[in-house]
Amino acid sequence: MNVMGLQVPVNRWLRQLVFGVVACWLALSCQSNGSGEPEPVNTSFYLKSLTLNGVFSGYDYKGINAAPVIRVTFSSPFRQSSVEGAVVFENNYSAPVSVRLTYENNDSTLVIKPASALSYLSKYTVTVNTSLKSKAGVDLPSPVTINLMTAIDSTNKYPVIPDDELLTLVQKQTFNYFWGFGHPVSGMARERNTSGDIVTSGGTGFGIMAIPVAIERKFITRSDGLARMQKIVGFLKNKANRFHGAYSHWLNGSSGVVVPFGEKDNGADIVETSYLMMGLLTARQYFDGAGTEETTLRDDINALWNGVEWDWFRRDGGNVLYWNWSPDYAWAVNVPVQGWNECLITYILAASSTTHGIPKSVYDNGFARNGAIVNNGTFYNIKLPLGQSYGGPLFFEQYTFLGINPFGLSDAYANYQEQVVNHTKINYEYCKANPRQYFGYSRDCWGLTASDIPNGYTASSPTNDVGVIAPTAAISSLPYTPDESMQALRFFYYKLGDRIWGQYGFTDAFSMHSIWFADSYLAIDQGPQIGMIENYRTGLLWKLFMSCPEVQAGLTKLGFTYKL
Repeated sequence: MNVMGLQVPVNRWLRQLVFGVVACWLALSCQSNGSGEPEPVNTSFYLKSLTLNGVFSGYDYKGINAAPVIRVTFSSPFRQSSVEGAVVFENNYSAPVSVRLTYENNDSTLVIKPASALSYLSKYTVTVNTSLKSKAGVDLPSPVTINLMTAIDSTNKYPVIPDDELLTLVQKQTFNYFWGFGHPVSGMARERNTSGDIVTSGGTGFGIMAIPVAIERKFITRSDGLARMQKIVGFLKNKANRFHGAYSHWLNGSSGVVVPFGEKDNGADIVETSYLMMGLLTARQYFDGAGTEETTLRDDINALWNGVEWDWFRRDGGNVLYWNWSPDYAWAVNVPVQGWNECLITYILAASSTTHGIPKSVYDNGFARNGAIVNNGTFYNIKLPLGQSYGGPLFFEQYTFLGINPFGLSDAYANYQEQVVNHTKINYEYCKANPRQYFGYSRDCWGLTASDIPNGYTASSPTNDVGVIAPTAAISSLPYTPDESMQALRFFYYKLGDRIWGQYGFTDAFSMHSIWFADSYLAIDQGPQIGMIENYRTGLLWKLFMSCPEVQAGLTKLGFTYKL
């Protein structure tokens, strides 16, 4: 036979033709899935591409909308009958989410959509597991898991009110922590909302400072405020354990007996005592009436104040104060009080004491560390006079300055207005820049300080950033960064209010990055909000505390210049 000019024997040509037809038939038969449809020869089956709302950015997506569209494309078509059991869409509590599934690209692309809108600021997981099969019957070799986190709901959670009214609302609601939730026997502030009978000396000092604010704002009457002060001072005078005139960090609010703060910390805490004394002296200046009740209150406060043996905490006359002393373990805790940190008030009050005062050398050598507190570095083009790089947690600039006015305050080491303002601005700029890419940080949502965190507590700062924002950080900075702090306060209240606003004001902390919202309130975080808002509005606490003649003398002794 002649085929296209070639001579091929007829028998050989027929044998090749028959062999080719049979081979094609066998191949088609082997690749059938039982439905009579042929399948591709290629038996590999794997993930080829993935997009969420048309974009691929790995397998973790944050800030997504409530109706995302997920497209998962495979290397070859899949069996539709295997899809339903292979796709699992769950929320953060492993509860199933209903989905709508559609197919594209000749069953090579699986389109996954939630059947209804997802909740905002919530976590979800979408998994395509290995039970998905190709049309050739090949299992997906490994699961495809996509982690989703929805965006914040930008709608206002409460009606918009003037800023002045909002500030009053925050002060009033937060004051409930110290007033309605104050310990029924001692009147002191509980450490936190789950502390039961445990009260805190430092947090009580902050709560005491809130009482004049509440009276002036007409949240309570002067007589009610006086009665609460009499209860607190009477308890401190007659029941609470004291050690060389100083109080422990924690006390039992009914008995006054020390509750140990640590294994060997069951005695005096001179730093917590300084916050308590700052509050008592502020109250002494406020309750200045000539009547018997207010006169007696002042006398009792003076007795407590003059009884603190600040010089004892020099530990045998040294040039530094030590934080703790225990009747059982003496100086075993062995922590010197050195700066820059929240303890400037401790040295100012120790120098201010007319009965147990310290000389300037203890401040210079102890707190100032012979000048080692000075930084003068630049961060985000902002000069930082004192302290660690980036400034540390913001409570450094808040606790002391509830009473001490930093505006116009300076000494050999710093201009303290520059210190408190610049430290706060650095914290703000860090959160705005968000170098660690934590979801939720922005010019509206900022503030790193000591607070609760998931499964613990830490002093958050730019160098110890775990993705947790504490409302007290920005709110208590209002005198220093009024625009930035007010912007944050509005955001916390209007945008996150359904998550973090409660019976005692803003809860302690939250993380939009990990979708965690504390349900805790802490005295040392609630108190500064009330006081610093008032210092921003009227300067009330600064005026009261700075009017103490002993404090003025102490500041002068330490080499400070200041304005009243």
